[in-house]
Amino acid sequence: MSSTPLPGIGVRYDLTTREHRRLSVIAHRDGTRTVNLYENGDPDACAQSLHLTGAEAASLIDALMPAHHSPSLLHTTGLGLVAERIELSAHSHWNGRLLGETRMRTETGVSIVAVLRQTEARPSPAPDFRLAGGDTLIVIGTREGVDAAAAILGRT
Repeated sequence: MSSTPLPGIGVRYDLTTREHRRLSVIAHRDGTRTVNLYENGDPDACAQSLHLTGAEAASLIDALMPAHHSPSLLHTTGLGLVAERIELSAHSHWNGRLLGETRMRTETGVSIVAVLRQTEARPSPAPDFRLAGGDTLIVIGTREGVDAAAAILGRT
């Protein structure tokens, strides 16, 4: 499976099945999902498209993986929380600034739980952690909070 960021939209995940069928899922930032199935002879021609609400997508996940649920995992759907990756642009206002300067938790209620930088991950970054263009911030909060965080972090 491969993934492609879709700026302002979300992330597209592409999969080719064992039967050589191409399938993609677009995970929209608002929690909805679009599932696309492509024609056999033409991998660029969409044969069917199905748009799912966040709740419908969660139900489908539960149906596909019921045996894989663990009580120690945080399943955010029923709690009203989402976890997302937000990429910091090289032209971002926050490039080179300290994480604490974003006032992320105060302004949005969102927690930045990790920062991914090239080949390393920094879990629970402190307020004095210096952000850099290309960083991917892992955030958790309400849908509204995460959207506000993305807007703040996208500031140029």
